[in-house]
Amino acid sequence: MSVEELQAAVAGLPAEELDRFSQWFEEFLADQWDLQIDADVRAGRLDAAGRRADEDFESGRCTPLSP
Repeated sequence: MSVEELQAAVAGLPAEELDRFSQWFEEFLADQWDLQIDADVRAGRLDAAGRRADEDFESGRCTPLSP
């Protein structure tokens, strides 16, 4: 199925089905994001950012979050 076919199918959904699809797709995208972050962590692609964050924290260059 092409993207255009998917777009047409989604555009033709009744409101209730569109809501169900929207919720599913939002969860699907969140899961995909989580998988990508996990893969990036395992591959070491976030190591440098983590080191910079640690250095900033240890040197006092962090601002506490307000509740």
